[in-house]
Amino acid sequence: MAGAKEPVHLKLERFGTVLRVTINNPRKKNALNRQAYQELGDTLVAANKDDSVHVVVLTGTGDFYSSGNDMVSAVAEEGSVEEKLARGNAILREMVRAFIQFDKLLIALINGPAIGIAATTALLCDVVYMVDTAYFYTPFTRLGLCAEGCSSYTFPLLMGRSKASEMLLLNHRLSAQEALQFNVVAAVVKKDELETKLWPQILEYGKLPIGSIKATKRLTNRFQRDQLHEANDRETEALMGRYQTEESMNAVMEFMMRKSKM
Repeated sequence: MAGAKEPVHLKLERFGTVLRVTINNPRKKNALNRQAYQELGDTLVAANKDDSVHVVVLTGTGDFYSSGNDMVSAVAEEGSVEEKLARGNAILREMVRAFIQFDKLLIALINGPAIGIAATTALLCDVVYMVDTAYFYTPFTRLGLCAEGCSSYTFPLLMGRSKASEMLLLNHRLSAQEALQFNVVAAVVKKDELETKLWPQILEYGKLPIGSIKATKRLTNRFQRDQLHEANDRETEALMGRYQTEESMNAVMEFMMRKSKM
């Protein structure tokens, strides 16, 4: 993707027609701040327009895929609370839109825990592979928030209402084994098999005819794209309301206090 500005929080690597995008903030377990959201969305939009890219693979540095939203960074941003919330919410909406609008093959390689927005956006990918020690965790009600990343639509669709409710309402950690059982992921692999077995397989996917991939993806997604956009719009609207409630503010304060003691 010639001419594109090099991202700060992502590591981009090209392997022929395959672009590997690695969330690269190991000091904070690959937490995503507003700039990382922007970079991820921009990278997907640019890759979608680049005819030389056929496959995008998302993964994380080290032992975490991503610990989700970097709340400490969000609180420290300049501006009034209302300005920060509105700005962050708009960036979140656009990043999720970039996932929904991506026309080529999008693969999530979950190399470790995927939390919050990292978990929900991973499940917007076409194919998800997961290491056996990883898990998905969406502690939205623990933080006084609500579903995001289209999870109000995708989670019940993928795993059924009861398991989806356990995750979105009761903060259940979905293990790799459960994720495979509930058809959330395509396969579970050992950590040491990522580079030796899975990566060579993914590189072969890059040789598949991209026109065929895009045509089939258009057909399989034709009934879902509008619903995903609606879910994204409704969720970000609801989040704006939740951020300013006493429940959420107290929950976030407790979270920040726990973080400061760690």
